[in-house]
Amino acid sequence: MQFKKVIKFIFHISLLLVFSSIISACTHLQDAKPSPSKDDDKKNDPSTQVKEEWKIPINITEGDFYKIGGWLSDNQLLYITNLGQSSSIYLYDLLTGNSELLYTSDVPIVTIQISPAKQYILIQSSPSTYEGQVTIVTSQGSELFKQSIPSYELDFEWNPYNESQILISAFDEDWTFQMLLLDIEKSNTTELSIPQPFVKWLGEEEIAFLNWDDSSPALFAPLIRKNLGTKVEETVFPEVLHYSSYHNMLMTVTVNDEEKVQATYTFYNQDQKQLSAFSIPHLTMFSSWLVPYYDFNESKGTFITLKPLKSTEADSYTEGFELVSYDIHEGSSSLILKGLKNEPILQSPSGDSVLYGNRYEKIIHLPTKEIYELVKK
Repeated sequence: MQFKKVIKFIFHISLLLVFSSIISACTHLQDAKPSPSKDDDKKNDPSTQVKEEWKIPINITEGDFYKIGGWLSDNQLLYITNLGQSSSIYLYDLLTGNSELLYTSDVPIVTIQISPAKQYILIQSSPSTYEGQVTIVTSQGSELFKQSIPSYELDFEWNPYNESQILISAFDEDWTFQMLLLDIEKSNTTELSIPQPFVKWLGEEEIAFLNWDDSSPALFAPLIRKNLGTKVEETVFPEVLHYSSYHNMLMTVTVNDEEKVQATYTFYNQDQKQLSAFSIPHLTMFSSWLVPYYDFNESKGTFITLKPLKSTEADSYTEGFELVSYDIHEGSSSLILKGLKNEPILQSPSGDSVLYGNRYEKIIHLPTKEIYELVKK
């Protein structure tokens, strides 16, 4: 038993090193100047400019800007400011330029997550190194739930089929974890028995996870489906590198070519029937592959991702990334911008604009392919 604990500890340390390598690779990839695609000469035509002028950059009147929290609507953003040890969340209207204070925390806010239907806002704050505080408020800022969770790190997954439920992975410093189910309507959390910490929802009571072997780290793992009510498990796919799920849709990243120079993104419906697929070059890392940032807009059926120009080692790659959009229903693709860094992206509800940057500090207007700074540097 002691030997198994040692092996498990070593595996968690290796996992931490992989995470660190991913962060390092993302940080050191080329800082190239963004440029539109060659067929974008019309961008200076006034008829192609933003129809309704955005009031940007945001005027921060109190505290220091920390990060953008996401879209509350097509024209409304949430942003966080810090003042001393306190943090505040503001609602910003891009069309009027008005900021409205929604919520203030006496301890620093780490991040916020907006529920899929924009009904709730999850706030993660940090009273101390080994304690995470989870607060749920309405989109108007009214507090519904608050609980402190002993942890070194927290990860969240909102149930898109039932927004009152959130899966919480609470990690200790040695990366052992506890899985909790937060129920907003019941105002409680219950512990779940799930062997892996990173979980996605496949249905109202169904989840999926990659079942990595702790004793033998590998590039691929079987994708498992589990029913939380019946506890029944089944293997969906035997070898998957990465996956994500959306309302009534599953996306997997696999390798189908013998040379392993292309990563294949495949989209399935609830019956596991393939809807669409495409392949892009991949970047290798120590004992892993880099999966560039991506986002999916369900209303338009568009999947956007940052695409490397060639397959090589991530540490030596210096050629920037293309922002590419794929129409899942039609199977078509279009190039949006070139020469970008691999940083987080988040589409607006309509899919016409994209937040971009490590703090979502930039906004890309897709019809004109223009990038704007949201906050003064």
